Amino acid sequence: MTKIEPDIVKFLSKTIGQFQPITAVANVGNILQIGDGVAQVSGLSQVAYQELVQFDSKTFGLALNLEKDRVGVIILGEYQHLKAGDQVRTTGKILQIGVSQNLIGRVIDPLGRPLDGKPTPRIDKFLPLERVAPGVIYRKSVDTPLQTGIKAIDSMIPIGRGQRELIIGDRSTGKSAIPLTTIINQKGGDVVCIYVAIGQKESFVAQTIATLEKFGSLDHTIFVVASCADPASLQYLAPYAGCAIGEYFAQSGKNALVIYDDLSKHAWAYREVSLLLRRPSGREAYPGDVFYLHSRLLERACKYNDKYGGGSLTALPIIETQAGDLSAYIPTNVISITDGQIYLEPDLFYAGIRPAINVGLSVSRVGGAAQVKAMKQVAGKLRLDMAAYRELAAFAQFSQDLDPATKAQIDRGGRITEILKQGWDEPYSVAEQILVIWAVSRGYFDTFAIEKVKDAETKLLEIFRRSKKSLLAKIAKQKALDPSIEKELTNTLENFIKDFNG
Repeated sequence: MTKIEPDIVKFLSKTIGQFQPITAVANVGNILQIGDGVAQVSGLSQVAYQELVQFDSKTFGLALNLEKDRVGVIILGEYQHLKAGDQVRTTGKILQIGVSQNLIGRVIDPLGRPLDGKPTPRIDKFLPLERVAPGVIYRKSVDTPLQTGIKAIDSMIPIGRGQRELIIGDRSTGKSAIPLTTIINQKGGDVVCIYVAIGQKESFVAQTIATLEKFGSLDHTIFVVASCADPASLQYLAPYAGCAIGEYFAQSGKNALVIYDDLSKHAWAYREVSLLLRRPSGREAYPGDVFYLHSRLLERACKYNDKYGGGSLTALPIIETQAGDLSAYIPTNVISITDGQIYLEPDLFYAGIRPAINVGLSVSRVGGAAQVKAMKQVAGKLRLDMAAYRELAAFAQFSQDLDPATKAQIDRGGRITEILKQGWDEPYSVAEQILVIWAVSRGYFDTFAIEKVKDAETKLLEIFRRSKKSLLAKIAKQKALDPSIEKELTNTLENFIKDFNG
């Protein structure tokens, strides 16, 4: 028998005496079945709703179904390497995304991972994707305009900072063009834009990014992308990730704009996840909480009062309709949640009226509170004039004999329609919009043939941008039209008409 050295015995005795057993409690379960991005897990008795669970070192999931004997988990990312029997453990955390100023100009996925080939951005802190919307004591009435640069919207359907304005219409009617123009119009301003692409083609997302880069608007824009090639779980999380990023800026006292393009595909992704989790389905196979899905997202948009920083989060959700059916399930849900809607009509789009905004079915429930005084002065009757024109024009098709007053109203309406036409890449400043709308509503364009109205508008703006910059600056600064400004506008317009017609 080998003799053990006394030093070794002493060392072993000391080591055993110092040993302190460490006990750790872990809530562990196993995969019962897995497929289509969803796993049924047993054994996680302590898991919470929407808690993050870990499958292995690189795969996580979100607990969405809490049943008596199993938990339904949506898998965040690849799952082909997982199989029945694999271990699952709770993390005690809810899903979060890293936020910071460094996200501006970047393209990320809903989990905060970069998609633009650049290094992972430096993060200031983490915010939960889901959180309770700010209560009444945090909020302030919407009173500051968010200028889109689109004449028809800023004059008749104004959007305020902190508002939720729905953009709705059929496929390929210019829905995505409105937020694109709005983002371009914020260049040089104080609004951070977050564009959330949900279920869109990757080619469309790449084209949008390239367009904003061309106009120098990536310096104030963040892209959160869950394309149609991504799992439904990421498409479901994308708008909440974009909203959390927007809240980071809003709670810092800044102004943020988040665009959800589009929430129809978001509802489809949630329906897919819910059906895979075998939740009871209701109307159009959507789960019963599909209204809550969007209300808890859109309610987070608000304008904070001065006590809480005075920032704002504005939401522009997009919904796609089928054959103009505004009474379908998801459209009516989102219309009832938002503070108004901009309806794009296919017939107007195909008639060459772009943006194809149906004035009668579009509304802003914030209204004039989100307009500068000068815009209220010039655009007060514009909406009524346009609605009356549409009605009279419909009746005029059946009659050749019109009284002079009706004919004059139809002629004026036709010229206003021409003035409101605008390319997506031509945002107008507030002063320029006020100038053009003032001129057409005062009848200065009545002397031009309808086909020459757009040319006249272009030349008028060229004159003001070249030799009347001070007047435009004065309108922008005062935000109201006083008699001296109106007198100068009148003189300039009268001289312009003589020169243009001469």
